Amino acid sequence: MTVRRLCLVAIACAAAACDAGSGARTSDLPVVGPSLGRLADGTEALVLASADVPGAVVFPVRSVELPRTLETTGEVTFDDRRVATIISRVTGRVEDVRTSQWDTVKLGDPIISLYSPDYMTAEAEYLQAQVTSSISGSPALAGESGLADALVSAARRKLELLGLEPSDIASLKTPSATQVVRAPISGTVVEKQVVRGSQVNPGDVLFTLGTIDDVWITGDIYEDDVSRVRVGQPLEAVPLAFPDQVFRGTVERVSPNVDPNTHALQIRCQVRNPRLTLKPQMLVRVRIVTDAGAALIVPQDALVFETDGYYAFVQHDASHVTRRRVSIASWNEAGFARVASGLRAGESIVRGEALQINALWHQAHGESS
Repeated sequence: MTVRRLCLVAIACAAAACDAGSGARTSDLPVVGPSLGRLADGTEALVLASADVPGAVVFPVRSVELPRTLETTGEVTFDDRRVATIISRVTGRVEDVRTSQWDTVKLGDPIISLYSPDYMTAEAEYLQAQVTSSISGSPALAGESGLADALVSAARRKLELLGLEPSDIASLKTPSATQVVRAPISGTVVEKQVVRGSQVNPGDVLFTLGTIDDVWITGDIYEDDVSRVRVGQPLEAVPLAFPDQVFRGTVERVSPNVDPNTHALQIRCQVRNPRLTLKPQMLVRVRIVTDAGAALIVPQDALVFETDGYYAFVQHDASHVTRRRVSIASWNEAGFARVASGLRAGESIVRGEALQINALWHQAHGESS
């Protein structure tokens, strides 16, 4: 009986020693984390087995047919051919302001009065040149008339460069340091940057005038839709403020530049605005009748957003995925996003656990996700 008890004690001690030894060896083993590999073309890839992220599934990038009507957002802007600025051509002071912001003015209306010794000097030179010309026109000084006429012409040109209108020059009798600046076009005062008493210098913008009888509609077109849009296509614009009104025109210009951040470019259309309903910077919904086309769509849960954009994980084989930046556009199907660039039809992307895979990607690079 004693021998039996001794055997049982020995077996128990041996088992305890094995458990203790096994625990010590387990804690000494290194922690295995995600690792990086290379594809055949040298692209960096995350080594990832399906068991590592049980909830992840693979989804193919699909190409779907687009409707023949392309819809986008747009904005009302001034036709820059119908905008004019009034600038100061002298160093001086604002004596009087004849109009204010949002006032409607006509071509030639007085806008502002400027005081400057430059006006007085130039006007005195012109009047003196006229006197000299009239004297040189006498028979006794006939040989000097050509030079005198040239002086008059130069003095007149100087007054024109200072902004005096032909009528102002014709009515000039005595030099004056104050000059009225007139409206260069008919329109609305859309910007006023001075008040009475302001000091001005040559080149300072004083007023901006514009007309909105005709306005531009600009809209953003994504890169993969560019081939569907061309000059001359019908366009409709519906302002958000007046959803029951439709303004029609045609695409007049397609921008030659693509925004590298959004992969979009702008189109432009001129529309009539007889009731002045459309105001610059108004938002509009734009519809363009286009050629047929296709779009790439992916599930929204296959995309990860970080501070610099969206990313998707492309599966290349059973154990390798790569992280790729993509640009997306709006899509009318819930749960899906349209890919403007970064993926190709038929590629397989991982969805369902994209955030977890993104964390593993950063961990493999020694970064915090």
